[in-house]
Amino acid sequence: MRATLTRRVTFSAAHRYRRPEWTDAQNAAAFGPCAHPNWHGHTYNVDVTIGGEIDPQTGFCADLFALDTALKREVFDKLDHRNLVLDVPEFAEGKAIPSSENLAVWVAEKMQAALGSGSKVMRVRVSEAPGLWAEVEPG
Repeated sequence: MRATLTRRVTFSAAHRYRRPEWTDAQNAAAFGPCAHPNWHGHTYNVDVTIGGEIDPQTGFCADLFALDTALKREVFDKLDHRNLVLDVPEFAEGKAIPSSENLAVWVAEKMQAALGSGSKVMRVRVSEAPGLWAEVEPG
């Protein structure tokens, strides 16, 4: 029998959406207030779901300690009270826009690399505001 286990981590971070090859007007038209030159921030909730076969000896489908350790090291410590554009190389200006969708992909990749083959990342949900989230399901 397969099961999943989900853990949520909450952090605060700033960002803005901007394509450097576009004019300020183009950025404003595409991204609205998210292109504000003085940044803006969110309190993010990130849910990481991992899964696998339930171990008959432990009753667990995944190692919760490994998940918690990886979430703290790979997500919370790298993103909490940071500027995603200035502090996270993958979201530097001219690279990936720090949208919830791209952030979910980034988290999924970091978490899978940290967990190795011991657990499978099944889903990552990034919520930047009540009622708004993005989800990815790595293949």
